[in-house]
Amino acid sequence: MRLTRYFLPVLKETPSEAQIVSHRLMLRAGMIKQAAAGIYSWLPLGFKVLRKLEDIVHEEQQRAGHIPMLMPTLQSADLWRESGRYDDYGEEMLRIKDRHGRDMLYGPTNEELITDIFRSHVGSYKDLPLTLYHVQWKFRDEIRPRFGVMRGREFFMKDGYNFDLTKEAALHAYNRHLVSYLRTYERMGLQAIPMRADGGPIGGDYTHEFLVLAETGESEVFYDSAVTDLSFGDRQIDYDDHAQCAAVLEEFTSKYARTDETHDEALFNEVPEERRRSARGIEVGQIFYFGTKYSEAMGATVQGPDGQVVPVHMGSHGIGVSRLLGAIIEASHDERGIIWPEGVTPFHVGIVNLKQGDAEADAACEALYASLTALGLEPLYDDRDERAGGKFATMDLVGLPWRITVGPRGLKNGVVELTSRRSGESEELPPEEAVQRLVQIYAGRA
Repeated sequence: MRLTRYFLPVLKETPSEAQIVSHRLMLRAGMIKQAAAGIYSWLPLGFKVLRKLEDIVHEEQQRAGHIPMLMPTLQSADLWRESGRYDDYGEEMLRIKDRHGRDMLYGPTNEELITDIFRSHVGSYKDLPLTLYHVQWKFRDEIRPRFGVMRGREFFMKDGYNFDLTKEAALHAYNRHLVSYLRTYERMGLQAIPMRADGGPIGGDYTHEFLVLAETGESEVFYDSAVTDLSFGDRQIDYDDHAQCAAVLEEFTSKYARTDETHDEALFNEVPEERRRSARGIEVGQIFYFGTKYSEAMGATVQGPDGQVVPVHMGSHGIGVSRLLGAIIEASHDERGIIWPEGVTPFHVGIVNLKQGDAEADAACEALYASLTALGLEPLYDDRDERAGGKFATMDLVGLPWRITVGPRGLKNGVVELTSRRSGESEELPPEEAVQRLVQIYAGRA
């Protein structure tokens, strides 16, 4: 993509309504534009990152054996009355009527709808276990939407639902989701710590939130600093192996880590004093096991192996995909702008032409662009007739992990400059070596 043909409405000044870093930088980098309070249009750069995050979520969900589908944004109020949640959910639910006077709602979550789908089509234990999920827009009418996409009213979310014959099988689904979430977040360059949480309006005694530590987090968290040393890494997991998944859950949840809602001071004081930490955290996902709460209320039953009809055991599991953009920026930025991790960057490398219109510089940039594209990488070529300082500022703001700088002086020596956005370190290389270096960096990430 070339900047002369791209839509990137970069702002020089920070809008006054932006209170936190991620909101400021997303507006300045031309990623989003507010359409109404807590509701945003996703402009091309922001939309590109959003899709990359969604792709990672899909890949890891399907790796764990979960099946994608798509449910509507609007739901019938009758289903929510059946579960008993229609009146309990509160004013965050946007309730509407259609032209025939039927009560509808803009879904904040999908437990009722997925349970209705399940009960309509599944009647035997032979069809279990089953986990269905989708990635869809949700709406919660926050009284004070703020912090950009971090606490908006409309948000993009992956929500999945498991159906199992027994509590033991459903808890394996819980463990399986925890493993898949750890993989998902680490691929995005995040350390998201699973913390004991409160079930809230969804319910359930088994629930963990995944939180990214950041000063602007909405939750106060308490944890053993040893949890920040844990990493899932490249290990391979058999998602059908109950013991293996349970061992990962034990590894990542045995040390103290809780949100303020479930904080236990006595338990926290058992942690060695030098490892006790309190901080702020951004919630980016949550997993629940809630047993037969919805299946009993809505008649989601199967015939078991003994011929008895029993309600299925269920859980729900969510990842805030749009919120993740804000969390990544909060965790990875500097005074000049965003610093995208390689796994989620909108473009793999920026190409800066220091002398647009110079025949040799233009030809070198075109050759780099063609070589990178042919090798499966996506460059963003700043081919504008702008001063070098402005081009560098734009690249720093949008935060691509790598930049290739091309100018007449370097070309006379047969080199271009490859710069790391994160470290700021630069290296002069022949153009073809710079391309190969980037191919090596992104091997297995693209």
